[in-house]
Amino acid sequence: MPTVSNEEAKADVPERSEAAAATGRLTRMLESDFLHAFLRSRVTVVAACGTLTLFLLAFLAPWIAPHDPFDLASISILDARVPPIWMEYSDPRFPLGTDDQGRDLLSGIFYGMRISLIVGFCSVAAAAVIGITLGLVAGYAGGRVDALIMRIADVQLTFPAILIALLIDGVANGIFGSLDRDVFAFYILIVALALSFWVQYARTVRGSTMVEKNKEYVQAARVIGLPPVIIMARHILPNVMGPVMVIATINLALAIVTEATLSFLGVGMPPTQPSLGTLIAIGNDFLYSGEWWIAIFPGLALALLVLNVNLLGDWLRDALNPKLR
Repeated sequence: MPTVSNEEAKADVPERSEAAAATGRLTRMLESDFLHAFLRSRVTVVAACGTLTLFLLAFLAPWIAPHDPFDLASISILDARVPPIWMEYSDPRFPLGTDDQGRDLLSGIFYGMRISLIVGFCSVAAAAVIGITLGLVAGYAGGRVDALIMRIADVQLTFPAILIALLIDGVANGIFGSLDRDVFAFYILIVALALSFWVQYARTVRGSTMVEKNKEYVQAARVIGLPPVIIMARHILPNVMGPVMVIATINLALAIVTEATLSFLGVGMPPTQPSLGTLIAIGNDFLYSGEWWIAIFPGLALALLVLNVNLLGDWLRDALNPKLR
């Protein structure tokens, strides 16, 4: 009968402990109220599956799209305004038809959704960083610092987000007017959206910070001499991230809609890098001339994307609210 040496037995102990810890974490996750609430809501499960499907279609576009709408060598103007495959004079190469430049609409939707999501994620992340930082500083420092940051936030709240984005876009065009705008359009759009949405994060984090800073664990951190930056980052920030996650989820849908609106107005993504808003703007010129598919299909994709993300955001808000459990 084979024997096991002491060294082999000792080496096997950490592996077993790690496996047991992983199994315990998986069991706790499966038995958690959070997962139970998610699986109990059929609408949320459908919304999560729809969101995941749209995300995969967007970010896997270079591999699953039938055509590359950015490859000018593969685009022919002779294929312009081809109807969807179930209509007369259609082309099986273009299941949803083509736009006015001969680009495959299905591929354009995949790539356009990808651009819209990247702009949305980047702008929401930037807005969250700005808002969380200012909210922590305002709530922890108080006094004049708090008053200054909150008065700036109050002034910005008097203007719609779309107006702030248009103003920032105009200022950027004035600064970079002599350069190619198409090169900077993506980054200008992210900055404009980030500076439009930071206020909600700042006000929410400020209120939570004012509550947390008077608790015993923060007082203990002050007593042992930790600097304010460490206290805010290590102790207060993890306890105020719940509401921030809800705001970020809802703001992702708002950022996508705002980006689509700006692109529709001609101050967002250029036609050479079409987002969903740009595709809708292109199709709007042909909506009443019979080529309805150029605007309708990107509009449906935008509506589905925003609807699914909003449903997830609403569920997350209710799931993280202990009063609604």
